[in-house]
Amino acid sequence: MQYRTDDHHLQASVFLSFVNKIWPGNYNIEKTQIALSKTINITAYDGKLLVGCLRILSDGYYFGTITELLVLPEYQRQGVGTKLLQLAKDNTPTMLYFGAQPGVEMFYEKNGCQKGLQSYIIEKPTTD
Repeated sequence: MQYRTDDHHLQASVFLSFVNKIWPGNYNIEKTQIALSKTINITAYDGKLLVGCLRILSDGYYFGTITELLVLPEYQRQGVGTKLLQLAKDNTPTMLYFGAQPGVEMFYEKNGCQKGLQSYIIEKPTTD
């Protein structure tokens, strides 16, 4: 397994192929590339196959958030997510805040994350 911190070479086409195996959707490739350019992308590859990705959005001083931590289902429970989370801890410029999908809280707790405040959502209608 090869891990990359701050993967500036992550292409939207590769990321979308990966994401659609976990969160199927009709994503815009140009907007995805712009989004990837605004985050710290920590990636895991098995050869040339992207198998895991953690993205950090940060202002570099006050605030940082993990936008998502995704691992292909067939690579879960093999330490990939744990390694990505450790690399995030080691390479973030700020404290990290994030939400967890229901059912995966134990993963974060066993990896030393502290449960914080309740999160809230303000939904915005999608335009495409």
